[in-house]
Amino acid sequence: MTRWIPDPSFYPSPREALTAPAEKLAYVAAFDRTAQRPDAIAVLDTDPDSDAYGQVVGWTELPFTGDELHHFGWNACSSALCPTAPHPHVERRYLIVPGLRSSRIHVLDTGPDPRQPRLVKVIGPEELAGRAGYSRPHTVHCGPDGIYVSALGGADGQEGPGGIAVLDHTSFEVRGAWEADRGPQFLAYDFWWHYTRDVLVTSEWGTPSMVEDGIIGELLLGRRYGHAIHFWDLAKRRHVQRVDLGDQYQMPLELRPAHDPTKTYGFVGVVVSVEDLSASIWLWHRDGDAWAVTKVIDIPAEPADPADLPDLLKPFGAVPPLVTDIDLSVDDRFLYVSCWGTGELIQYDVSDPLHPVRTGSVRLGGIVARTAHPAFPDEPLSGGPQMVEISRDGRRVYVSNSLYGSWDDQFYPEGVGAWLAKLDVDPERGGLTPDPRFFPRGDDFRGLRVHQTRLQGGDASSDSYCFP
Repeated sequence: MTRWIPDPSFYPSPREALTAPAEKLAYVAAFDRTAQRPDAIAVLDTDPDSDAYGQVVGWTELPFTGDELHHFGWNACSSALCPTAPHPHVERRYLIVPGLRSSRIHVLDTGPDPRQPRLVKVIGPEELAGRAGYSRPHTVHCGPDGIYVSALGGADGQEGPGGIAVLDHTSFEVRGAWEADRGPQFLAYDFWWHYTRDVLVTSEWGTPSMVEDGIIGELLLGRRYGHAIHFWDLAKRRHVQRVDLGDQYQMPLELRPAHDPTKTYGFVGVVVSVEDLSASIWLWHRDGDAWAVTKVIDIPAEPADPADLPDLLKPFGAVPPLVTDIDLSVDDRFLYVSCWGTGELIQYDVSDPLHPVRTGSVRLGGIVARTAHPAFPDEPLSGGPQMVEISRDGRRVYVSNSLYGSWDDQFYPEGVGAWLAKLDVDPERGGLTPDPRFFPRGDDFRGLRVHQTRLQGGDASSDSYCFP
């Protein structure tokens, strides 16, 4: 695992990462909603010169059932090149894959055969709870000093607080909870950092009982889900500031900081406003000596016939966008926003982060529209663009269609299916075009649903950088 020279997939700056070679493979989390079959990591061929382009070329089935694989990541990435990194010679080799329902964390080795990752370790829920005090691991990011894993729940059946556990880079043992002083933070979801400024940012969803069976209408209308983001001293592991977006803005989930380490701003997507079912994108930034958030994008709900809507939405007569993932290109130019409810992926030019400009859109699926892929016009799609991943050079975007098992069932009660699309980007003017050759779906995924995608060698949401 230790190298004499840095891993060639590591880049000291986002500017250099833009020159990285194109990915040849993509790793995809696939899960069985019924929990009767094991979940798996599917491997897709992303080389357009390959005879197997767009096909599943590898499949690693996990040993247990009921995991519901979620936001996985690499053991190491470009942050290992930061000046204070204690492990500069680690390599990007292991996938760290959390099971959101089981509280297990799986470690898969892609080194011997990248098309057939090999399971080498399972961290059980007892170790996560006993050493860190957490359960329900959700998101993995590779830091310069360890592997960081967010978790929604507490230990021993406790609802919370959720937080961040840290794993050892080499042994993958759970070191403990990251927080030394959590202040008022209780709900957890995503996290990211401005590493050169010693700042960590976290967002909020809900406790396990608030989310695992889907959205609870009473909690949503009662404004009980998360509606704040938190800023921390990264070095001291201490809570510094809570910024409330307003309790009408429910579930600020995915965080995407600027890749340029000289910048101190980032974006957070809000799932829904209880006042009008709209979704929104907010910018966090400095305001004097404190942190502030500013709403920069509003995405309205779309009117619909109640007869075409699932039960949860019938009283409202509209389809909410349900922004459940966002992603920022490595050059910090384009922000991609997945509107899973309306079935749309929107591209914004955020060169001026306070004034985004809409530059492109693709519609696939949607609660009402069920828009087909243009290469397969006779196949109406369920689900919508959900998890978004961008190649390091910014020319390719991958979107998968399942959000979370119970949410899938609520909003797509006739079945969400499984599909993953690749979109080509015009890097000069913006704009998105579906690739007609790349659309694995249905039986390609052996009856499982698909969620997070990671690209071989790294992608726009896998790495952080310490040099501009």
